[in-house]
Amino acid sequence: MILTVASGKGGTGKTLISTSLALSLGEDAQFLDCDVEEPNGYIFLKPEIERSVTIYLPKPKVDIKRCSFCGRCRSACHYNAISVIKPGNKTTGKVLFFYELCHSCGACTLVCPENAIYEEKEEKGSVEIGTARGIFSFIQGKLKIAEASPVPVVKAVKKYIRKDKVNIIDASPGTSCPVVEAVKGADFCILVTEPTPFGLNDLALALEMTGKIGVPSGIIINRAGIGDNRVEDYAREKGIPVLLHIPFKREIAVSYSKGIPLVGIFSEYVSIFKKVFERIKYEILKHREVYE
Repeated sequence: MILTVASGKGGTGKTLISTSLALSLGEDAQFLDCDVEEPNGYIFLKPEIERSVTIYLPKPKVDIKRCSFCGRCRSACHYNAISVIKPGNKTTGKVLFFYELCHSCGACTLVCPENAIYEEKEEKGSVEIGTARGIFSFIQGKLKIAEASPVPVVKAVKKYIRKDKVNIIDASPGTSCPVVEAVKGADFCILVTEPTPFGLNDLALALEMTGKIGVPSGIIINRAGIGDNRVEDYAREKGIPVLLHIPFKREIAVSYSKGIPLVGIFSEYVSIFKKVFERIKYEILKHREVYE
């Protein structure tokens, strides 16, 4: 089973939920931190990292001496990552690559009639593999500093998904490409929100995203009691289950700042998260009955 924990905005307590769920399920779980730009699950899970794998992707280059400046590479690139400047009376020809837009698809190398474009490997980040608290597997991705796209590293982390485990994926906040990649293929998505106008606005965006991907979702309301009931009213209107309310408590905030998970300060949440997991299994079965 694959469960992705996401949120429409940062600061809602997404990692608090994902780490607590993993600790509650224990050896049946596997934690995958796909918030590769700023992974912080390790702060709560205290893993022993056993090995690290460097992630490389091909980076296109051009042998300008062989280039005829035909522009086929530019036309083949769906991401507008190539500009071809043909030689003029007073200028020399150039081929410019905008690597922050490049998806390393290799189309430009395939269509070049002069074989002027070739690829070199470039480091994009790393995946670290270990064991959390001596109980379950811990995998986290780290995007290399100054790299533009986290998606390849998210994909690399997801390669460690195991069919015999409950894979808990901690996604990055928001609804951008790395979040879509983390949610894609999941059996269920837990959306963590807070009962505030910002929380409701970004929850609506996140639910639109999971709906388009076709992944069933449920809501956990963190810091319950500080705002109003509009998140619950919205969930009721959309038919989205509210899986859990976590009240606003100073003790939770203090323990979080010290890297202590929710189940570490309130042990009763172990059984609560197990019940949440059972509810998720029920929601997955209900979704499959409707769409299969």
